[in-house]
Amino acid sequence: MALTNGTKLGPYEIVAPLGAGGMGEVYRARDTRLDRSVAIKILPADLSGDAVRRQRFEREAKVVSSLNHPNICTLYDIGQQDGTDFIVMEFLEGQTLAERLEKGPLPVAQVLAYGAQIASALDKAHRNGVTHRDLKPGTGLLSLREIFVTDDQRSYAYTAYYQESSLFVSGGSQ
Repeated sequence: MALTNGTKLGPYEIVAPLGAGGMGEVYRARDTRLDRSVAIKILPADLSGDAVRRQRFEREAKVVSSLNHPNICTLYDIGQQDGTDFIVMEFLEGQTLAERLEKGPLPVAQVLAYGAQIASALDKAHRNGVTHRDLKPGTGLLSLREIFVTDDQRSYAYTAYYQESSLFVSGGSQ
């Protein structure tokens, strides 16, 4: 089910599609209660009838919400409306690490900084019994603040305003 601009899922209004991955489609949305941008991941209609996929989607939300770390994307909400299951997460502006690497190699100091942030986030996840299972440059999101490791390639926002700074992790499952 492709959502269109203006579609509402509870208090969230879809603004634009951001991308899709193996377990969902991701949209930029506006939280009408708090007047902020959020990222909404939905379980596609062709998967929502599969009980195993729905359980995995719910488990992903529970896992992400259990992790509190500066390099792990924050989960705000989970819901279901008219047969559409969705997860609401922090909206991050930036580009994937893979997109950044297309511009050329990173300076060694930046590689070390990003690596330390990824390792710190994964350490937190592993200490809580969470394994990411799909770590690659396409799931590392360089935001205006830091890097995030995401669960789906192109899951969140990408803008032309890129600053190299630091790193974040989102998603993963047990």
